Amino acid sequence: MAGLILIAPAKLNLFLHVTGRRADGYHELQTLFQLLDYGDEVQLSVRDDGVIARTAGAEEVPEELDLAVKAARLLQSVSKTRLGCEVSIVKRIPVGGGLGGGSSDAAAVLVGLNRLWGLDLKEDRLAELGLQLGADVPVFVGGRSAWAEGVGERLWPVCAEGTWYLVATPDCAVSTAQVFGSPALTRNTPALTIDRFTYASSENAAPGVSWDALWAQTHNDCEPVARAMCLPVDQALNWLSSFAEARMTGTGSSVFAPFPDRAEAARVLGQRPDGLRAFIARGVSRIDRTTER
Repeated sequence: MAGLILIAPAKLNLFLHVTGRRADGYHELQTLFQLLDYGDEVQLSVRDDGVIARTAGAEEVPEELDLAVKAARLLQSVSKTRLGCEVSIVKRIPVGGGLGGGSSDAAAVLVGLNRLWGLDLKEDRLAELGLQLGADVPVFVGGRSAWAEGVGERLWPVCAEGTWYLVATPDCAVSTAQVFGSPALTRNTPALTIDRFTYASSENAAPGVSWDALWAQTHNDCEPVARAMCLPVDQALNWLSSFAEARMTGTGSSVFAPFPDRAEAARVLGQRPDGLRAFIARGVSRIDRTTER
């Protein structure tokens, strides 16, 4: 039975600005998706009977609600293939932490099944399908760190390599819908231009990110709202901020801070409060996700 093992990386939103609200109720955003060298492992196997089944995954997420399963069923429906698959996910990315685990798993399924089922769909088409599943899915389909606008679907790849991050996830569920529905959310942050924070990394290559400029002139509009909603988020940010400049990613609940090297991040990791899950990862510009098995 043909199969693939794919890496589904976590992401950070290095900043998140809400620049407006559309007539359909969705918010206009600007963000920079930083992919990490840490993530889930998605194993795919082809079935000849058309059945799509999840054999392992996040226990707290029912199979019918799992974005990875939804991605497989969407691709099967669109392509009209008679093939099915088994999806097995080794979860490392915390669920509900704003690190994109479900979206990344879904993107890995789209990319992997496109290959296993011999569909030969272009990346742009897979990204369009991914957007039906979630606003973060297209960046994971591309597998590149990127500046994003719109609801997160308009992407410009950037070179964002080498920074070490400590990522901590408190035991607190933050509702994305509640954050974006809060009257306290800032919705009119002035739009920025990408060239304000980037430089020409090399000829014909994605622009590099000027990290200091980005950090000094950006923020996360959702952070104050999430801190007020969830005390553990506020506590985690206060703790991490005592060592480095910390932020929340996405709508939370995970928080992160950059460090000059892994050793310094590990020193801080060793001092984390009881009950606070955390890991260390390095920022990468692009991922190489697939291996045959």
